Amino acid sequence: MIDTHAHLFLDDYNGDLSAVIERAKSVGVEKVLMPNIDVSSIDLMHSTEDRYPAYCCSMMGLHPTSVDAGYASQLRQMEQWLHKRTYCAIGEIGIDLYWDATHLHEQISAFEEQLIWAKTLHLPVAIHVRKSWPYVLESLVKIGVDGLKGVFHAFSGSGTHEILKMKTFKLGIGGVVTFRNASLRDTLRSVPLEFIVLETDAPFLTPAPYRGKRNEPAYLEYIATELSTVYQLPVDEIKQETARQTRELFQL
Repeated sequence: MIDTHAHLFLDDYNGDLSAVIERAKSVGVEKVLMPNIDVSSIDLMHSTEDRYPAYCCSMMGLHPTSVDAGYASQLRQMEQWLHKRTYCAIGEIGIDLYWDATHLHEQISAFEEQLIWAKTLHLPVAIHVRKSWPYVLESLVKIGVDGLKGVFHAFSGSGTHEILKMKTFKLGIGGVVTFRNASLRDTLRSVPLEFIVLETDAPFLTPAPYRGKRNEPAYLEYIATELSTVYQLPVDEIKQETARQTRELFQL
């Protein structure tokens, strides 16, 4: 398995990151992809990747909830990093209107600029969508999906038809699919497995039976098991196919 989205550089893992990684390896997680958040997280992310260079792979991007009136300065710093290090993707980028829509214009502008980075550098994107699907779709159409590829992170069901029509995007499925009342399971029954990749969003969105506790990449096991029920396939087939799709998308 490959965890396509985990923030292992956060303080939540201070003191036991080595144990977290060993637990992930013990259940077959072969690599963890780490999306950036903002300029304050860059050094932490880089140091985590440098500590586990064959296991952790960094992305570069500005999370939509970190976008404010001064977002352009953050983007300039990130753009400089893109020419100094190798990254597996542009992320985590997108639009989030769940908490606050004050900087909607800035979020759209930041998202579209980072989509252009991805096109120019031929990198996939990790897209964050929360209460914002029409705006995200509008930006994708404006920039053009030709030459774009990536993952819709923490996929919840919004825009399923439009995403599948794009053909170059995957759906990042995490702990939500294990929640008791999750409608996501019904949505996924009409989605071919070739569009699915696994993620935890650790330390967030912990799957059952650990919901409410800190998440970690080892818990991909529970997500894969739930998907085996959804698709009526052996869990090993779910793991192998999602890992294959991930390697191809991120050129691992």
